[in-house]
Amino acid sequence: MAVNKCIKYLLFLFNLLFWISGCIILGVSIYLKVSKNGNVILDQAVPFVDLLIAVGVIIMVLGFLGCCGAIKENRCMLILFFIGLLLIFILLLIAGILGAVGEKKSQVWVKESLAKLLPLRDQKPEVQTDIQKLEVEAKCCGLINGPSDWGSAVPSSCNCVDTTQVCQSAGGRQVYTTPCVTFVTSFIEKHAIIALGIAFGIAVLMLFGMAFAMTLYCQIGKRDANTT
Repeated sequence: MAVNKCIKYLLFLFNLLFWISGCIILGVSIYLKVSKNGNVILDQAVPFVDLLIAVGVIIMVLGFLGCCGAIKENRCMLILFFIGLLLIFILLLIAGILGAVGEKKSQVWVKESLAKLLPLRDQKPEVQTDIQKLEVEAKCCGLINGPSDWGSAVPSSCNCVDTTQVCQSAGGRQVYTTPCVTFVTSFIEKHAIIALGIAFGIAVLMLFGMAFAMTLYCQIGKRDANTT
């Protein structure tokens, strides 16, 4: 029994697309990490970017493994590829369900993570610098409660330079009243939608990939059995 060439090259094409999708995930993840400008506040509140980088690398490795397994008709590579796809598919499914039902919990978790930095005046100078950079970028002040997070010494990064924002008087000047947790949670929600969209597309590809891999695996097994 000969191996179906159509299945073989469809699996190769799938793995090529799978490898490219891994490159896309890796590129988007690196972009998200760079877009945070090394800000420790966003690093603490948005740790999933490092996980996405790892997932992108794993997908690229699996895509390469699948390509080699398809072209060389190697059953060992194909079964490893199938198992890898199955494990990632299950993890993506669990992550998607948790992300869909646990949105409010994630917001609470972000607030709890940022609340650990209070009071801000007691933080290290480099942490305070990152917080102030975030305040200038997001036009906010403080992390959870607004300007009161800084105590009596509200930094100049809170100065209300955008009159379209809600501001209040503090120490004879106008400062922003919106806490930065609002910006951080919206940052997470925006990028989580991107991540979920990519994950959904990859999950669909995985179903086809597992079907092609198992079909080719069985055909190679039958061919080898008939040969012997």
